[in-house]
Amino acid sequence: MPTPLDQLNQATRALIENVKRAGFPPMSSLPVDQARQAYRMGVGVSTIQPVALPRVEDFTIPTPDGYAIRARLWAPATEAGLPVLLYVHGGGFVVGGIDTCEAMCRSVAAQSGVAVVAIEYRLAPEHKYPACLDDTWTALQWLANQGHTLGLNGSRLAVAGDSAGGTLSAAVSLLARDAGIPVALQGLIYPSVQVGVATQSFKTYASAGLMLDQALMNWFEAQATGGDLKEPWHRQPLIAPSHAGVAPAWIALAECDPLADDGRLYAQALEQAGVPVQLTVYAGTVHDFINMGRFLPQAAEMHTALAQAVQRALLPG
Repeated sequence: MPTPLDQLNQATRALIENVKRAGFPPMSSLPVDQARQAYRMGVGVSTIQPVALPRVEDFTIPTPDGYAIRARLWAPATEAGLPVLLYVHGGGFVVGGIDTCEAMCRSVAAQSGVAVVAIEYRLAPEHKYPACLDDTWTALQWLANQGHTLGLNGSRLAVAGDSAGGTLSAAVSLLARDAGIPVALQGLIYPSVQVGVATQSFKTYASAGLMLDQALMNWFEAQATGGDLKEPWHRQPLIAPSHAGVAPAWIALAECDPLADDGRLYAQALEQAGVPVQLTVYAGTVHDFINMGRFLPQAAEMHTALAQAVQRALLPG
């Protein structure tokens, strides 16, 4: 009888087998600081070689409560007026940062012709959800209203993110719609858009011994839960009262991922609300594959596809 592992493409199966042979302890078994270090190291050895760009700049974005959000800008040109993509890294709201998405952000900037900004939003458990959402929303508003101070065109704006970053991207796209901030595209890479629902993909892959399993998902959620959530849909965009009028979506999913059906359901909800959606499922891949470009060719394919979608949205004609 076929098993979930039989669905993996050849390169992904080889990578999973190598990881298992290495005998790394599960991230969910580690203290938070060690989990963050392990994730950073794992991405560092797995991601593509960073592309050189003519402009790389660190800056900070002030928050209403006096915190300064660390941010980094990558631009494929030095002239003023470039549109901007806000990229929101993944990591279950607990791990990850600018350094774990830098190689992909550089790739997208180089291929799209658009400036890319990533932020170091506050992480759980030190800062419970929705602190990360508040920081992402603050950053999006700042780019729209103050991006010109960096020579960016904040009126041509997109947002994208992977996993937890996809959740945040979907949520701030809804917030932007409600606030009247134009967002040309929301790029959602295997987002988590609901909590506590066992979809078919969850039942199939959450206990299959792949990159994301039920224990890790439960660990992430336990670290992040406990903040003052003003609306349930701020963490679960799928249950928002309406998706009408939100930014067009580009959604990329890994076939062999517990979250694959989350992405499909969100695409369906957007389409039913009249929102244009482009959905791509990368066959035989697993969660976080976009950070495994040294081993999986689908990572570079997805970077290019995102860059093209951003280019179409922000540089029409």
